Amino acid sequence: MHGNPTRTARALPSLPLGSLGLLLPYLRPYRLRTLWATVALLSAAGLILALGQGIRRLIDRGFASADTAHLDHAALAMFAVVAALAVATAARFYLVSWLGERVAADLRRDTFNRVISLSASFFETARTGDILTRLTADVSLLQALIGSAISQWLRNVILLIGAFGMLLVTSAKLAGIVVLVVPCVVIPLVLFGRRERRLSRAAQDRVADLGAYAEETINALRTVQAFTHEPVDKARFGAAVERSVATALGRVRTRGTQILLVIMLGFGAIVFSLWVGGRDVIAGRMTGGDLSAFVFYAVLLATSGAQISELWGELQRAGGAAERVRELLNERPTIVAPPSPLRLPSRPAGRVSFRNVTFHYPARPDSAALIDLSLDVEPGETVALVGPSGAGKTTILQLLLRFYDPESGTIRLDGVDIARVAPEDLRQRIGIVPQDPVIFGTTASENIRYGRPDATDDDIRAAAKAANADFLERLPNGFESFLGEKGVRLSGGQRQRLAIARAILRDPGVLLLDEATSALDAESEQAVQQALATLSRGRTTIVIAHRLATVRSASRIVVIDAGRVAATGTHDTLIQQDGLYARLARLQFGLET
Repeated sequence: MHGNPTRTARALPSLPLGSLGLLLPYLRPYRLRTLWATVALLSAAGLILALGQGIRRLIDRGFASADTAHLDHAALAMFAVVAALAVATAARFYLVSWLGERVAADLRRDTFNRVISLSASFFETARTGDILTRLTADVSLLQALIGSAISQWLRNVILLIGAFGMLLVTSAKLAGIVVLVVPCVVIPLVLFGRRERRLSRAAQDRVADLGAYAEETINALRTVQAFTHEPVDKARFGAAVERSVATALGRVRTRGTQILLVIMLGFGAIVFSLWVGGRDVIAGRMTGGDLSAFVFYAVLLATSGAQISELWGELQRAGGAAERVRELLNERPTIVAPPSPLRLPSRPAGRVSFRNVTFHYPARPDSAALIDLSLDVEPGETVALVGPSGAGKTTILQLLLRFYDPESGTIRLDGVDIARVAPEDLRQRIGIVPQDPVIFGTTASENIRYGRPDATDDDIRAAAKAANADFLERLPNGFESFLGEKGVRLSGGQRQRLAIARAILRDPGVLLLDEATSALDAESEQAVQQALATLSRGRTTIVIAHRLATVRSASRIVVIDAGRVAATGTHDTLIQQDGLYARLARLQFGLET
């Protein structure tokens, strides 16, 4: 239980933040709001820089001159700057937060749309928990980036440049002291930033491992408890948590060291500049207002540098998240409509033809699922596929639904090669009742309506009645009763009958039944068999069954063994041939007697 497959990542740009280019197409539709957010950001940064000059004026013209009129004017000017700063900052916060929410919603939608369009081969190795982590946690990181981190980072870059410029205007000598420290701050940013990006991606992968393990365990909780596997799963999950913590702490140590160096060097330079500036004020070479403004800009420079260092880590984490999301968006389905798809006949007959079909599952390239298989099913015919487990019966249905394409041979529906038909057009002609039916966490009526979204309530009730699903009427809220996640409020037989109602509602030209009555009791099975007999009349039906008693009345029985057609005939003729079918029949009927 619980494999740990790791999908090979695509080759990605080595630039630290190159992967964040993923966000540009999502910002483009909101250019106007992005522009206004930029204006608000620049205004707020400019007004913060103006505060330094206000402080200088307040001290030199207000305090030093001992003139209350000058003090009043300076204070009013400072208040006006503060009020404008508040408005600009609030506008920036609203606009970038709106952009973050909107872009995250668009990105989640596109990622989800991409995932559900991918072919079955992708999910042979992909982990559901990892996909969900990319869809939720990774996109949330990108949302925080757009809604907060990017604007703060840009604001601090502007403040850092602007504050340094004002330092030069105020005192070139003191600014020179700060310049000497800048390379010592920038170099750790670059070196530690590269390491943090790698560690951020690794930490996010470990979180995805946790999600995948937890999702698989919770989905199989009854099996876990039935086999008293809780201690093992607790230990394995605990070990995975510790691996995740160890990786995250490596990133935290790197980031902490980076912050330590930046703050120590930045504020150390300020303290030294204050010492030099204080001596200049005492000697009369600088006014108190100039020194106060210099201190303001120096503190602004240091805090901006420290915040840039901290936000750089957020950008690196978001870069890792963008890589993981982009991997999903870059995936392409292997089963797609051809450039000029053919149309199936408007009046479906339901003729199915497999001609010399050979197929290997992508995850099992060394073992052929079907080998040179040929099979014809005439319109209106009911054909049963029987044989041992792993013989290739379900593979035939999956190829007919075009979940996969064969390596060689052709499959035709009503004379048209299905490889030249759009997959959605093909699948609209087919209804399926799987052995393990999927019941969604919604109402009974919505579960049945899944077969035909435009169906009316009367259509749904008629389909349920035909499938012997009258039990739905007796639920607390009837057809509007919530069935629980995966239909946990229904028995196995009830879930099967609901799935049959879904197929009946679809009214397909070809009906596929994969052990459709395997979970029913004898009474319900008889009723459902009668409903399926009515449903099958006039349409092609392909039935997979291990219980041979359920297919004795089929028009034709096809025995599949090791990916090949081993025998074809009716129940009686196959018994007389004394082959694989006769051996299976003796085992089953002998056990029953």
